[in-house]
Amino acid sequence: MNHPSTSLATTSRTRAPWPAAFAALAAALACSNCASHSKAAKEIRVSVRDQKAVLYERGEPVRVYGISTSKFGLGDSMNSCRTPIGQLRVVRKIGHGMPPGMVFKHRHATGEILAPDAPGRDPVVTRILWLAGADSNTRNTQRRCIYIHGTPEERNIGRPASYGCVRMRSMDVIDLFNRTPVGTPVIIEKNGLPLEAKLMREYVYKAPSRPDRSPGTPIKADTAVATR
Repeated sequence: MNHPSTSLATTSRTRAPWPAAFAALAAALACSNCASHSKAAKEIRVSVRDQKAVLYERGEPVRVYGISTSKFGLGDSMNSCRTPIGQLRVVRKIGHGMPPGMVFKHRHATGEILAPDAPGRDPVVTRILWLAGADSNTRNTQRRCIYIHGTPEERNIGRPASYGCVRMRSMDVIDLFNRTPVGTPVIIEKNGLPLEAKLMREYVYKAPSRPDRSPGTPIKADTAVATR
């Protein structure tokens, strides 16, 4: 039979690590939560049903934009011209400082500028947010060159009309571009928007008032202000 003091010592030695283990686990969970909150500070959610995109900041909707997804349906197969559904993220931003309507070819500005609804033209314009897949349903997205981008066909915003990308009005995509860092999570889903987003009015660009501006002086796109 063990001596009582020996048993107590053995028991105390066995139990001693548990408080430290719990403390380490709690610290790990806290770090994990901090990381997840940091990643979710901004998020873009795209509703195919409503043909709208919502920018969330810290879990709250701050902007609702009209958009256009693919007229060929949903999916992520190569050469399908469909809009992918699932988890994605912004991996590259292209076009900072370019004027609204700047035409891009292979992600390079051509120098040509198109007005909204220019007849017979349908290139990528103004800004590009290049997307990459973040789950098994969107693994081909980056190779397929799926973007959130400006379109000159603004008359088609609000209904599926694209070849796979998420299209936006030029002034809308400038606003989203300025608010969205690389790495921002993007969710494209079939369902309608959450109620709190449905209750918000769609973003409407409003040119800044500059009474002291000389006639003919252009307004820089990146200094645009907006109303909700």
